[in-house]
Amino acid sequence: MSLADLRKRLPVRLRQHWIPLTAGLAGIVVALTVFGDVTVRPYSTSSAAVTDEERITQDIEGTVDLFDDSVDHEISLSYSQDDYDRMLDTYFAEGEKEWMTADLTVDGTTIDSVAVRLKGNSTLSSLVDDRERSETQGERAPGGIGGGGGEMPEMPGGGQMPEGGPMPGGAGEAVGFAGMGASLTTEEPENLPLLVSFDENQPGRAYQGMTELSIRPASAASTPSLNEAVALELTEQSGQPTQDYSFATYAVNDRPTTTRLVVENPDPQYAAELDGDGVLYKLLSTSSFTYQGGDQTEYTDDFKQVNLNGSQDLQPLVSFLEWLDDASDEEFARDLDQWLDVESFATYLGTQDVLGNFDTMSGPGRNAYLYYDLDTKLISVVSWDLNLALGGMSMPGGGAAGPGSEAAEGAGGGGMPEPSEDMEPPEGMELPEGFEPPEGFEPGGESGGRGGGGMGGGMMGENALVTRFEENTTFVAMIDRAVSDLTAEWIDSGRAAQLVDEVAARVPATDAVDQATIDADAETVRAELVATDDAGAAAVDGPAAGNG
Repeated sequence: MSLADLRKRLPVRLRQHWIPLTAGLAGIVVALTVFGDVTVRPYSTSSAAVTDEERITQDIEGTVDLFDDSVDHEISLSYSQDDYDRMLDTYFAEGEKEWMTADLTVDGTTIDSVAVRLKGNSTLSSLVDDRERSETQGERAPGGIGGGGGEMPEMPGGGQMPEGGPMPGGAGEAVGFAGMGASLTTEEPENLPLLVSFDENQPGRAYQGMTELSIRPASAASTPSLNEAVALELTEQSGQPTQDYSFATYAVNDRPTTTRLVVENPDPQYAAELDGDGVLYKLLSTSSFTYQGGDQTEYTDDFKQVNLNGSQDLQPLVSFLEWLDDASDEEFARDLDQWLDVESFATYLGTQDVLGNFDTMSGPGRNAYLYYDLDTKLISVVSWDLNLALGGMSMPGGGAAGPGSEAAEGAGGGGMPEPSEDMEPPEGMELPEGFEPPEGFEPGGESGGRGGGGMGGGMMGENALVTRFEENTTFVAMIDRAVSDLTAEWIDSGRAAQLVDEVAARVPATDAVDQATIDADAETVRAELVATDDAGAAAVDGPAAGNG
């Protein structure tokens, strides 16, 4: 039978469409031939089709480099009250940080329709809704003590607060991890921590190469965040990865000007500028840092991938957590350097010790980024959110609560005293029978280890890596060396004290922050450096812990 006769035997519809049908069948054959032995796993965290560099299609230059510390910077934010109220209503009622649209002016350049939302977790725990006629008026932020959008719960057993004392967490005396006593209120938006996104509303847009910018919060310990700026400077000068920052005169709508610290928020471009070629992950505040099986979708509350979405995924972290979960103490000590940049990790922990920072990767905010180097196959830590370093932890009544500070010793204005075995509650305060502290609160406990600036390590937090690292005598010795080296480099040399003066000279005086406040903050940070030096020396001289 000829091909012509065979063709006539085919149905008319099939004869009419034989070309596309043949092409489709050929495509299937090719696909099976090329990819037939490839197992497809639904692990990719994104279906991105462009590289991180190609994401920016409009880069706004501005007038001057935002991080040029030789010039004065001005930033203003403008938005409608209705949009602001909607953002706050959603946050207080549901705990969700929704975006609102605003216009941002940076050093004379206006970027319209940027996206703005609240930023932080422990930082926002002191926020109180003081808006009149709001359905959540008088309530604390979700996550604050008594938070979750509700009123302060009654203490079981009829317990009472001290007579004549203010209600912790009330307006004007909010209690939160971000400087306990540093009350954030919805009626003072210029003091709130915000994340500004240049590309959320307009994909592809950036400002001076950044897609995001973090506006840092005010705190009771350091109104212009001088402590955080000095901590960032010291971290950079030690050769560790950190973030660029700048001080600015800041205004929101028609409110009085204040002084704010603005910091670059790690994005794909930031990740590309880190040493090596790798993947950056944000450690989320809800992270348990535990192995939860091989399905990467189980880790959405633990990590957020910053860059290389579509070509890389969470597998390096999942594999590390699986090993960490299974490794014996002997295996942990012997093989950790096959997974982790051990030397840089010891330096990271030592740095947090010297800076007196407890809100680290094992702290309540889980503040850190993890970087996986694609060449070395090692994980390292990038510090983030140092606003509680160098005395940034303030207690009700004023005063910083860093190790060795007057506040920590109970002097100079009602700070938290050093705990002792015979410590008793304040006069008039009755601790009811059966009363328990908030879940996870372990003052002076072992969770989180030493990387906590004398505050019991990861106060209200825990991290298996940090804990096991600090239980090993070899690794503890590495931390102690880092503390000793950094103390000599920063404090004994006098460089840190000089740096405080240099940074303070760049802080602008504004309506809300006068020169006297700036000078007082500088003195507090200098004193804190001496206090952390004393605490670090005591730690190094003390007995080594762990099992070796």
